[in-house]
Amino acid sequence: MDKYFFGVDVGTQGARIILVDQQGKLIASDARKFNLDDRFREEQSPDLWWQDCQEMMADLISALPVHINKSDILALSVTSTSGTVIPLDKDLKPLHDAIMYSDPRSVEQGKRCKEIASKYVKDGYTGFNASSGISKMLWFIETYPEKAEQISLWVHASDYIVGKFSGNYHTTDYTNVLKSAYDLEKLEWPAFVTQEIGLKPSWLQEVVPSGTVVGKLDADLAATWGIPRIDVVVGMTDGCATQMASGAVRPGTWNTTIGTTLVIKGVTKTNVVDPLGRLYSHRHPEGYWMPGGASNTGADWISLDFAENLQELNDEAEKLIPTGLLAWPLKQEGERYPIMAPQARAFFPENASRAALFTSGLEGVAFIERLAYEIIEDLSGEKVEAVYSAGGGSNSDVWLKIRASVMNVPIFKCKEASGAFGAAIMAASNTYYTSLIEAASAMTQIEKVVQPDTTLQAAYEEQYQAFKQKLSDLNYL
Repeated sequence: MDKYFFGVDVGTQGARIILVDQQGKLIASDARKFNLDDRFREEQSPDLWWQDCQEMMADLISALPVHINKSDILALSVTSTSGTVIPLDKDLKPLHDAIMYSDPRSVEQGKRCKEIASKYVKDGYTGFNASSGISKMLWFIETYPEKAEQISLWVHASDYIVGKFSGNYHTTDYTNVLKSAYDLEKLEWPAFVTQEIGLKPSWLQEVVPSGTVVGKLDADLAATWGIPRIDVVVGMTDGCATQMASGAVRPGTWNTTIGTTLVIKGVTKTNVVDPLGRLYSHRHPEGYWMPGGASNTGADWISLDFAENLQELNDEAEKLIPTGLLAWPLKQEGERYPIMAPQARAFFPENASRAALFTSGLEGVAFIERLAYEIIEDLSGEKVEAVYSAGGGSNSDVWLKIRASVMNVPIFKCKEASGAFGAAIMAASNTYYTSLIEAASAMTQIEKVVQPDTTLQAAYEEQYQAFKQKLSDLNYL
């Protein structure tokens, strides 16, 4: 008998809900853009999110195929933005609109939070800034002292939607609290959060592993939608949910998403501590660690500079590799990962054809990706065994070949790697399956496996070492 799971993704500008079965097959989906005002980067109404989610759930359930037995729907979970927080009053109603992760107004509070945390935290996360939840909480209580007296609880974006589904607002997960200053090593709220930053202990949520069941669907909602009181699973941040959807959930597996930027997330047995702050680690629900980092290098240069026929360019690239040329298609000033170089600039080979410029750009991104993984291996002492790939950059077969050959690991192209799908996997992880690893193994699907090309590896090794030398010569590395 098939069983079914909802995944709810509340993004910055809209929401998506999907229903999948225990094998990850998509049964139904719905999406909608929020009706936002000009303040949406700073503040949004969480009740607007909930109104759209309710309507989408109703529409999706009413349109389910007749062969889907609603009594076989088992659970749902939610993913949303990291660092977005909401103060709730004694009735668990929003005291203020959600303060978005992209709101820059708490930059000074972020600096203070970082200074305080750095005094006490030796190996954990201290990279607080304006995008961190803890910074926004401090900003709010300093900006609105009269409202601070009415706060009963601080919650994160996904927690609010979980609360609306289940009535439980008091529980959150490992991924949401990283940027709210929770200690993921000791699994406790550190004393400096209340004693120096100034939050009240009663404002802080209980923290549980991602995938934990925290309640049942509200009885009135279940009756309205004509489904059972299914399990509601604690929420998760969007980046981690996408990692779950990629299948990179066991030690040694990694996910690279190449969109506008290049984002790397993976799983290690031990916490990866980066003294330079390029990487930070989430806590895996099964006790492992999920380090990751985001580069300013990605695929934006392709859409900006090579908007013509991409298939033709890819076909030409297939004939040109390896080019032996050095390029770094960085579209903005400065890099943050795998190197911290605010002065960094792009470079390209001189007098190269357009096809050669395109191809060497593909190679340059692959070199940045390999450098990122080398740093991870150096810091963790562990080996990268496979890379699961998602994002628009995975649609180029020649780029997949280049990357696999540069890094000398197989690349698995994911069929579905969305936040909503990751949330659905989390919903199944401890309701139908016994763990996240078991759920992801059963539900994720690999569209393509690309092995390293042995005829390219030696040339790419030489080209990569020359690339690193150029970065060093430019004082970037």
